[in-house]
Amino acid sequence: MKILCVSDFVDPLIYNQEVKKTFPDIDAILCAGDLPMDYVDFIVSVFNKPTFFIFGNHNLKEFHYYHKTAQDANVDMYKRDRVEQQHFHGAKYLGFKTCVESSLMITDPKTGKKSPLLIAGASGSLKYNNGLNQYTDFKMKLLLLKMAPSLIKNKIKYGRYLDIFLTHASPRHIHDKEDPCHRGFECYNWFIQKFHPRFMIHGHIHLYDMREKRISEHNGTQVINAYAHYVLEIPDTTLLENK
Repeated sequence: MKILCVSDFVDPLIYNQEVKKTFPDIDAILCAGDLPMDYVDFIVSVFNKPTFFIFGNHNLKEFHYYHKTAQDANVDMYKRDRVEQQHFHGAKYLGFKTCVESSLMITDPKTGKKSPLLIAGASGSLKYNNGLNQYTDFKMKLLLLKMAPSLIKNKIKYGRYLDIFLTHASPRHIHDKEDPCHRGFECYNWFIQKFHPRFMIHGHIHLYDMREKRISEHNGTQVINAYAHYVLEIPDTTLLENK
């Protein structure tokens, strides 16, 4: 399985009509935030593959459609719900949600049993200027805890909590920076230790020097910075070994 991961930068390698020639065998797309929504729309339209996205701390024009707490007097509830269900040709919003994606099946090499890809997501960054979609570490942990029942259900039914954790910010002390805007969430380290995702895909940290570290290992989870684009290749056995 090949998954195209994108974040933070409208990559000309992606945003062109020949993109499928460059990436001919993509099975799914993960969008890790701070991307214009017309870019997400383009990706969905061109690839026609399962696409999942979360919001970052910028490009938040459409954020109120997906979060009822971000009130907008000009948007009625019916329209808000319709946008979440139908916008962007079927891209799925994973902000503080879990997803059992049955269109992306993986096979246990020992038993031959197939099971769906298990994904969860968290939008936003650490709070630094009281802007939209920014959270204290405590608030983010509360939001993550709300996903716990679904993750426990995954463990009971499929033998694992989660395959991929999609976020905008990184965990604290993994790929993050020391300025207030780009510090990671300490609670993401707790989440990794508790729910053991095989992969964590994040954005937010720009790789101005492509020699900077993009991939780190933490408690059995591969933490990957999706800045611009990154192609994640997942053998079936890789996911199912991490139970």
